[in-house]
Amino acid sequence: MGYHLAGFDVTGIDLAAQPRYPFTFHQADALAYLADRGTEFDLIHASPPCQRYTNAQKIRGNDHPDLVHPLRDLLAATGRPYVIENVPGAPLHDPVELCGSMFGLRTYRHRMFETSFPVPALHHPRHLAPNAKMGRPVRDGEFMHIVGNFSNVPLAREVMGMPWATRDGLREAIPPAYTAHIAAQHLASTRTAVVA
Repeated sequence: MGYHLAGFDVTGIDLAAQPRYPFTFHQADALAYLADRGTEFDLIHASPPCQRYTNAQKIRGNDHPDLVHPLRDLLAATGRPYVIENVPGAPLHDPVELCGSMFGLRTYRHRMFETSFPVPALHHPRHLAPNAKMGRPVRDGEFMHIVGNFSNVPLAREVMGMPWATRDGLREAIPPAYTAHIAAQHLASTRTAVVA
């Protein structure tokens, strides 16, 4: 949504059906689609599954494939500007970290972004508000931790800025404010390149 708000025509690709996705959507293997058609896009944003890098999965001893490295190779081969988004701990090159507090959101939701264009770091406010404990209502003054079996989907939609999203979609999403910021940085870098 952030890219759409910045003026991009958005196309989504995912192996799983996404019936609530608000833009053009192709159900396909994203890596195969990228290999075949990646050069058709002006900017590619990729969010490979994060399970390999989350603490919860490591604690449980679950094994998930590393998709960041093959994805990066495919993105570089397209020659197109790209973004790889993932959780802290993912093997991203020189990522910038974004947090909901940077955008006035009531969630911290740290995410890392590797980009092929410059994205300056934003001021990261101190985390003064506590996170609501998972599974119980959010109290006044608390931030919402939108993971696992969180309660109050309508509030989560409001906090994330995603009124269309399902519970599963919210658990795995990044707020549109993040991608709007990334899109603005990409547009600024292309304008600078044209002027220079």
